[in-house]
Amino acid sequence: MHYFALATDYDGTLATDGHVNEDTLEALKRLQNSGRKLILVTGRELDDLLRVFPQVDLFDYVVAENGALLYSPATREEKLLGAQPPKEFVKLLQERNVDPLSVGRVIVATWHPNENTVLQAIRDLGLELQVIFNKGAVMVLPSGINKASGLSAALNEMNLSPHNVVGVGDAENDHAMLNFCEFSVAVANALPIVKERVDFVTNNSRGAGVIELIDRMIASDLSELNDQLQRHNILLGTTEDDSELNIPAYGSSILLAGTSGGGKSTLATGVLERIAEQNYQFCIIDPEGDYENFDGAVIVGDADRSPRISEVLDLLEQPHQNVILNLLGVALQDRPAFFAELLPILQEMRSRTGRPHWIVVDEAHHEMPASWNPTELTLPQQFPGLMLITVHPDQVAAPALSLIDTILSVGKSPEENIKQLCSVVGNFPPKLTPQTLQPGEALVWFRKQNTEPLRFRFKPGRTERRRHLRKYAEGELGEDKSFYFRGAEGKLNLRAQNLILFTQMAEGVDDETWLYHLQQGDYSRWFQEAIKDDSLAQEAEKIEKNPHTSANESRTAIKQAIEQRYTLPA
Repeated sequence: MHYFALATDYDGTLATDGHVNEDTLEALKRLQNSGRKLILVTGRELDDLLRVFPQVDLFDYVVAENGALLYSPATREEKLLGAQPPKEFVKLLQERNVDPLSVGRVIVATWHPNENTVLQAIRDLGLELQVIFNKGAVMVLPSGINKASGLSAALNEMNLSPHNVVGVGDAENDHAMLNFCEFSVAVANALPIVKERVDFVTNNSRGAGVIELIDRMIASDLSELNDQLQRHNILLGTTEDDSELNIPAYGSSILLAGTSGGGKSTLATGVLERIAEQNYQFCIIDPEGDYENFDGAVIVGDADRSPRISEVLDLLEQPHQNVILNLLGVALQDRPAFFAELLPILQEMRSRTGRPHWIVVDEAHHEMPASWNPTELTLPQQFPGLMLITVHPDQVAAPALSLIDTILSVGKSPEENIKQLCSVVGNFPPKLTPQTLQPGEALVWFRKQNTEPLRFRFKPGRTERRRHLRKYAEGELGEDKSFYFRGAEGKLNLRAQNLILFTQMAEGVDDETWLYHLQQGDYSRWFQEAIKDDSLAQEAEKIEKNPHTSANESRTAIKQAIEQRYTLPA
């Protein structure tokens, strides 16, 4: 389920002439019975609302006074979300014969044409107050208070994200709330300027329009309207004709595949940054510690301890908290079992809250290997908001790949990744021709749209993932990522699981072994594929290709290249 709550305005939306009819009340009950929450967001003062709407208990929360007061019908608790109006301001309005004049817990309200008198009083007193219009009503509130800020406070109490909320309204003061919600709706009687800016306009007016919306939410979760929801799209990059290429923020299941050094990290980081910018919650499964400095996320686990799932869940219960699970402390052979334990728990959380919106699995061939055989309870038929990242698509479990609707392919022979996906899941591949991608380019195929793969230039993030001392210099890379000094005849088996050990072993191995790996290009290959440092790999490759360099000279040159990029202990 995508939408877990409905936030609705009262006057002109839910109510007609101040009252809600029985059909509308029954629709609200049906929505409640579907497992969704109800939030009433109104400009009315609370006492006035309770007088005209005794059925307020249908709602989980009420945001009154245009965002300035939060009320829980279940507990009768009130919470002020702004400062009370200055007494001198109210007194001045009374002295200037502003009538009608209503003073709430926070709000001060009157009607047209008193707005000029109100604005002059604010200027004369030098107050930091704002004036909000609602058709003929004139509302004065502290700066920054509106229906969106009030709704945000209600959602925080409920541990819900605005990305799982539908908002419906009709007037100017609803703009902020509607823009704040994932899906915005105007009833047919709404002001033209409101209808122009929302994602959907109902055919019916007022309560009948709300009933129409509720029936759609219950029947389909608004899935038939997904194509109209463009404002949250995530930018991938630009096509050859400079058109923007986007994916929906909700509903996509992505495979990002390609050879090491082909740009997977850059593309993934850019997409994740833009997901984070829109405040979608993500959970990254990070086997190699590649995301440990990703902004706006808490890291659980490290090279010395595995993540505790209870800690992960406690963090994710907060709608705006992103989490990265560092699996360096989980043995390679234990990672599929760890992931199999984690995934159902994340799914259960999604069934309650709709979050995390994105689950990202890096090195997916480790967590979901081809031998992995999850039950239907572990892996559903549809899994929106999933991103699998791998260098080996053919080594990822078929049930996982069958969920994919979008494949992003980078590096050498990108068309091969599409072929591998189709082979694993039993699909007939699209028409493919050999591709040579330039740096910063990728191939995208929308598997379920019956279109040909499309070449595009991806938009990188603002910052690349930085190389980290602990992981690459001091940490312990997995056995498959470590460097092995074996020599020409394989007599040695010296494992370097980080750059410190590599440089130490380089000093100790015999010249013959060192030169063997140098001439095979093993050092540059390891720097590119395991350390994921293209610059270091390129410099090492230049040293490897110099036929006149000695063992000592090449050792020194490669060690210096490492030290220029990483701070190694003295």
